[in-house]
Amino acid sequence: MQFRGALTALVTPFRNGAFDEEAYRAFIDWQIEQGIDGVVPCGTTGESATLSHEEHKRVVRTCVEHVAGRVPVLAGAGSNNTKEAIELAKDARDVGADGLLLITPYYNKPTQEGLYQHFKAIAAEVDLPFIVYNVPGRTGVNLLPETLARMARDIPQVVGTKDATANLRQVSDIAEQCGKDFMLLSGDDFTVLPLLSVGGCGVISVVSNIAPAWMAGLCKAFEEGDLEKAREYHFKLQPLSRGCFLETNPSPAKTALSMMGRIPMEFRLPMVPLQPENEEKLKKLLADAGLI
Repeated sequence: MQFRGALTALVTPFRNGAFDEEAYRAFIDWQIEQGIDGVVPCGTTGESATLSHEEHKRVVRTCVEHVAGRVPVLAGAGSNNTKEAIELAKDARDVGADGLLLITPYYNKPTQEGLYQHFKAIAAEVDLPFIVYNVPGRTGVNLLPETLARMARDIPQVVGTKDATANLRQVSDIAEQCGKDFMLLSGDDFTVLPLLSVGGCGVISVVSNIAPAWMAGLCKAFEEGDLEKAREYHFKLQPLSRGCFLETNPSPAKTALSMMGRIPMEFRLPMVPLQPENEEKLKKLLADAGLI
């Protein structure tokens, strides 16, 4: 299974404090109709940190069932507790996910050796492709290119990475050290086009929640060698990407989708509604983009 092009890190809609399965199914249909290349349930954007284990498993199961093979499903299954990550990974495997998005352990700040052993332990229990998610701004630890290259050599399940460092030197080092068959995916909507230019194969995106056709279009144009069109999409997406990070993700994305009539405007603490001034800025960005 290849994870390429534009994959959306899906928001998780809530209604009255619970997972809104009906809105989620409709949202998945819209994403696929808009041309998205894959979906990622229960990532950071899906508020996985505040889902119970039962809710997490239900969201992944609902996603896999509803997608029904139309696009790849890369299920979020990471944890800072290796045993817990194995449990979530096994469940995602059992319900039919195509692969796993596994964040580096957060808060406990493992060494590079600890990171390697974490993924090795999961691989010993679950035989699915892994996309390793490196986001030092949230985890407090940076997975170095040489460690990732070691994983790619030694752990067959490690087939790619989602890089959210926004460090193009590090991205280039990964492409150099891990080889052309390693799936290098952007985890930073602002740098998708530069990452593609050094050998990346796509993005796991926040902004594609609200503009899936544009992000899919960017990746497709690049793959077809139409750099001018890819740049056009890049600059069309930049204001919306800024809007998605006016405050902590996913509050802006969920607010935007509510304004677009796609999901209810509901968050789970500690995520909260946007400050009024930021809500107005976001509304203007959406109006300027023709999305509302």
